[in-house]
Amino acid sequence: MHPFNIFTAAFSLLNIGRGVLGVPNPNSEHNLVERQARTTPILTVFPGQAALPTLADIINLNATNGTFLPIQNIQGDILVGMKKQLETFYFFHINDPASFKTALNSYVPTITSTATLLSPASSQPLAFVNIAFSSTGLQALGITDDLGDSQFSSGMYADATNLGDSLSTWESPFAGTNIHGAFLIGTDKLAPQNSYVSFYVSGIVSTFGSSITEVDRIDASARPGDEAGHEHFGFLDGISNPAVAGFSTTVLPGQTVVPSGTILTGRLGDVALRPSWTLDGTFMAFRKLQQKVPEFDAWTLENAIQNPEVTLTVQQGADYLGARMFGRWKSGAPTDITPLVDDPTLGADPQSNNNFDFAHANSSLISDQSRCPFSAHIRKTNPRADLADANTINHAIRAGTPYGPEASSSEASSKTSAQDRGMAFVEYQSTIGNGFRFQQINWANTANFPPLKTVTPGIEPIVGQGSPRTADGLNPVDPSVGYTVPQFVIPTGGEYFFVPSISAITDVITAS
Repeated sequence: MHPFNIFTAAFSLLNIGRGVLGVPNPNSEHNLVERQARTTPILTVFPGQAALPTLADIINLNATNGTFLPIQNIQGDILVGMKKQLETFYFFHINDPASFKTALNSYVPTITSTATLLSPASSQPLAFVNIAFSSTGLQALGITDDLGDSQFSSGMYADATNLGDSLSTWESPFAGTNIHGAFLIGTDKLAPQNSYVSFYVSGIVSTFGSSITEVDRIDASARPGDEAGHEHFGFLDGISNPAVAGFSTTVLPGQTVVPSGTILTGRLGDVALRPSWTLDGTFMAFRKLQQKVPEFDAWTLENAIQNPEVTLTVQQGADYLGARMFGRWKSGAPTDITPLVDDPTLGADPQSNNNFDFAHANSSLISDQSRCPFSAHIRKTNPRADLADANTINHAIRAGTPYGPEASSSEASSKTSAQDRGMAFVEYQSTIGNGFRFQQINWANTANFPPLKTVTPGIEPIVGQGSPRTADGLNPVDPSVGYTVPQFVIPTGGEYFFVPSISAITDVITAS
């Protein structure tokens, strides 16, 4: 990039003026409320996660490399990962396309960019807002371009059985193609956080009026206290996302670096043919995944395993089994590094908690499951040395948030879920068939993956879908024992969306 262009780009990023980076313009009364003073950032870096870069970091990175990602034009949730304390998913149907376009055009200054989320806290709004469209949503707006992704075009409902889902468990709002779009609204947990989300939802309702109808709403939040950053089964989450070239200024030990086009459409690494206006967008796979927490806890207790020294209590044996099912202890510490005991210090250290690849000296990669089972969640969904670290194209950015209440003591006693809880799962990639869909079908659901092993690994025991639900290698004392694992994660809906750049919204989507 020419030095003058780098300077111009850097200046635009550092100009944290309202509206420049997707921050609301303060000229209206509505946006004056949005611009109440903020002293803490919207996003939270939970223990064990990679820190976010600063605007200055990214400017320096791209000036040094001669590249530039226009993060003031990229919607904010795409690259940051699982760092939301509170997040609401507002799914809508478009009733009046013309009125919707007019309303969206006026609402664009509220759509939050990546640059805004990396700006100083005092320059951030009270909550971020992003918008995504399903294929039928774009069609309703008169946009019939082929975006170069067949799964997106068909929608997730048509793909559900291929993913291994039972349509009988899908909730009615997600059945068919009635959802045209989704607003993602996120903030931190500082009081009055709920009023922040409610304020923004009210703003959407008042701005868009009868041009849209709410189809469904999911209110998600990080778990309380020390469980913040952990999903409902209790395991630390969001600590193995890839580094993205042009965005990630620090590559952690063991972290995969992917070209920006693995995540962003039209960038280096994205080889699909797409309309030019899709540049710097992404495809979002959304899944509502119900988690059967009391049932998981009861099953691991009933099937508790022992270490080679036979020194574990039943609860310790249950935790050990759960760790081998995930490939990490609840702290986030990988069993590949610490196979017999949890190490919370390791789990909380992003410089160490991904520094492994399943290969060890004097150990056979095709037969040794003593450290991490071939069927473990983190091995099935990120196989590392099992594929010679050659699967860069299959990486994606996970950015979901847990939903639902904590499991109650009565649920634990009955070993039965009485309330709905789980993960509002989000994954971003430039091609759905390379990212989420490939991970789910070709890896998690496929019994003989990872390949070239001396045994059949079996299904991934956490998010794997289909039958038989047999996973091998979970018991290190006798890895030949196969476990028939109940379905603890049940898909209850989802959709494929396109998340356009902010300029695409103004120049194409809202154009008459």
